[in-house]
Amino acid sequence: MQTSKSIREQQRIYAERLLVALGEQLAVRGVTHVLVITQDGRPALDVTDSRCRMRRVFVHLPFCWFYWGDQQDERVSFLQMAPAVDRIEQAARKGWREGEQGDLSVDLNKMLDAYRG
Repeated sequence: MQTSKSIREQQRIYAERLLVALGEQLAVRGVTHVLVITQDGRPALDVTDSRCRMRRVFVHLPFCWFYWGDQQDERVSFLQMAPAVDRIEQAARKGWREGEQGDLSVDLNKMLDAYRG
C-alpha cells in the first residue's frame, strides 16, 4: 500500500529529525552519541553513559516520547526539548540501568493482521 509507506516514511523522517536535534543538544553538553538506523529501519541515537556503556534512544511518536528502555523512568516527552535533553543527559551521566535494554515498540500491523484472520 503506497499511502501506508508514504506515511511510515514521513514518520521515520520526523523521528530522525527529532533525534538529530537531541543529538545536537547532547553534543553541546559533551554527551557522546551517534545517529544510527537499526536493522528494522528505525532511527535511534546510540548514547554512551559515564561508564562507557551504550543505550539506544528511540522516538515513540504516538506518545511523543524519547525512550531508552521500558521502565517508567526511561522515557521523556520530546514536546519540550530542553527538559528532555536534561533528563537524558542526567541518565547518561548517572549510568544506564543494569541489564538488557527494554523496548517499547509495538508492531500494530501484526496486531491488526491477527484480527483480520
